[in-house]
Amino acid sequence: MNLSNAPTTKVSVIAPDVSGGGMTRVYLVSQILQKLGHDVEVIGCQFGDVIYPPPPDTLSVTAVPGQQLPQFIQSATQLLNQIRGDVIYAIKPRPTSLGIALLKKMYTRRPVLLDMDDWELSWFGGEDYAYRPTVKQLARDIFKPDGALRDLEHPFYISLGEQWVRQADVVTVNNQFLQQKFGGHYLPNSKDTDIFDPARFDPAVSRQTYGLSDYRVLMFPGTARPHKGLEDVLMAMDQLDQPDLRLVIVGGRKPDGYEDDLMARWPQWLIKLPRFPSDQMAEVVAAAHVVVVPQRDTSIARAQFPIKLTDGMAMAKPILSTTVGDIPKILGDTGYLVAPCAADQLAQMLQTILDNPRQAAERGRLARERCIQHYSVNAMAETLGPLIQQCVKRQPRNQLGYKQNYRRMESGR
Repeated sequence: MNLSNAPTTKVSVIAPDVSGGGMTRVYLVSQILQKLGHDVEVIGCQFGDVIYPPPPDTLSVTAVPGQQLPQFIQSATQLLNQIRGDVIYAIKPRPTSLGIALLKKMYTRRPVLLDMDDWELSWFGGEDYAYRPTVKQLARDIFKPDGALRDLEHPFYISLGEQWVRQADVVTVNNQFLQQKFGGHYLPNSKDTDIFDPARFDPAVSRQTYGLSDYRVLMFPGTARPHKGLEDVLMAMDQLDQPDLRLVIVGGRKPDGYEDDLMARWPQWLIKLPRFPSDQMAEVVAAAHVVVVPQRDTSIARAQFPIKLTDGMAMAKPILSTTVGDIPKILGDTGYLVAPCAADQLAQMLQTILDNPRQAAERGRLARERCIQHYSVNAMAETLGPLIQQCVKRQPRNQLGYKQNYRRMESGR
């Protein structure tokens, strides 16, 4: 389905780590580009054991083995040789994505778009972060086998990547915080509402499929982190003390022991489901009675658009969330909102949802309508289409001949 009358362009979408955070956004941007009729390739270094999450059926991922510095130079060379797009779209301002894209631009003059879905430096103190080592410490960080600066996720490289943002031809961001901080065009998280369509699934069958038939399911799709407020939901469940309630965490990575701590503290309320391909997540979310997005009010959370919101909205689920960042604007009047870090309020609102299933179903229906209008892949394609064409038009007049010569050189390897 080509939503654009413009000529097809080959776009290389560069992931910062195909086995780590950011791949959900990579797939989303890629699917929007496919909706526009473009030829899309997804490329990135793989620093972990597997590609996560698994790609949808419509996308293939070219992975290059990721390595720490200085061996990363070999990975970067392989990655540069794999990029075939007329336009390069880097996801996140990291050396492994934006850095590679800007290097490719230097000798091919291909335009670069940058997408930002997170304030990366907020994980390290934000504006207060500064790397000021002594000479001795700097030497250790560079030259020791386990030196800190060998790791490309060191905050020094994150801060460096933010300085490169202005070198991108076009910047897209998924929330107002990032737009105010870095500028760029608003491209919020979205869903393919044809795939995430509640009419395609029977919730009772989905619950049976995933072993949840005996429970009223509060669902959290994604990685458990402290700023995501799961502890507040679990404390609310302690207050309600209703034996058939369960908080179901679906997939996600385990970058630390936080999820294990939750499971140890609240085994009576928690169920963990494994990772699923993105196309299968619609069936999984269909099993939920309520989707919970209880963000805490931190700089990390304020700089995010929780993609779990569009999971629930597209599937017409009642959504219980908090008044943090863009969440009130995203949900409008279609969700249930409480203050952050307020287990008492969460318990009261959850009881309201459970006691009023017709009202909850109606809000879910309105949430899906809002998602289709504002946060569907088709809606986002209307924003992204002109930006791609803007990049193509910015190419120098002699770019076509240059690209043809470069492609002949590549094909002759």
